[in-house]
Amino acid sequence: MAITAALVKELRDSTGAGMMDAKKALTETDGDMEAAVDWLRTKGLAKAAKKSGRTAAEGLVAVVVDGGKGVAVEVNSETDFVAKNADFQEFVGGIANAALGVADVDALLAADLGGKSVADTLTDKIATIGENMSVRRMASIEGDNVVSYVHNAATAGMGKIGVLVALKGGDEALGKQIAMHIAAVNPAALSEADMDQAVIEKEKQVQMDIARESGKPEQVIEKMIVGRMKKFVAEATLVNQQFVVNPDLTVGAAAAEAGAEITGFVRLEVGEGIEVEKEDFAAEVAKAAQG
Repeated sequence: MAITAALVKELRDSTGAGMMDAKKALTETDGDMEAAVDWLRTKGLAKAAKKSGRTAAEGLVAVVVDGGKGVAVEVNSETDFVAKNADFQEFVGGIANAALGVADVDALLAADLGGKSVADTLTDKIATIGENMSVRRMASIEGDNVVSYVHNAATAGMGKIGVLVALKGGDEALGKQIAMHIAAVNPAALSEADMDQAVIEKEKQVQMDIARESGKPEQVIEKMIVGRMKKFVAEATLVNQQFVVNPDLTVGAAAAEAGAEITGFVRLEVGEGIEVEKEDFAAEVAKAAQG
């Protein structure tokens, strides 16, 4: 596969590696971007993990809880100005309430919203507000006690990050603290059993490759990997993370102390995973001048 300048730039932007290192990584992996990131990590040349969670789109996440069910919905707009618009916020709130009765985004778009489908109402709003918008995703959760939290709230029940946490036992105050932790730390899964095994195996392989670069014997490497993987799982899973409210306890232990068990969570952040091409200011002005 031809290694283009665009590919090299993309890898440099996502890892912070130097140009020649990025080019060599792509050459060694035949242009496979994910493999190139792992190659750079193995060689200790990546300054940061791939920025898969880059926030680059605007809009709002709305959360609604009704009894033992909660839903979170992300609706995107082109600018933050629209996200602050009362009409847009009312629209997003209506979509979130409609989401309580459906299972996925396709069903949500077909759901009724004031006599029209959500999809048709969205088309009307695009024409009225003058910006492209989309109902990007939704997630729901059920439990004995479902608690919601919104970070950077634009208005009640909606903001930049929306969290739902389901508990067995416990109370609203505990649920709110755990939801705030989830908003801040962004765990990958509830527990090790809920993690994607492919992610675990991939991380294990990367750590083994890094360890082998040290030249240590295989039996030493195996012991090193056990410790590294234990740390990786602890940092990635909610119940094993140090609780931001009380770092002396894990989140799971804090819940247990309060007589509760965390049975699930949802976290949506506006624009997570979307990358927007950015122009430099001079290019933007020149483009505008050309009409």
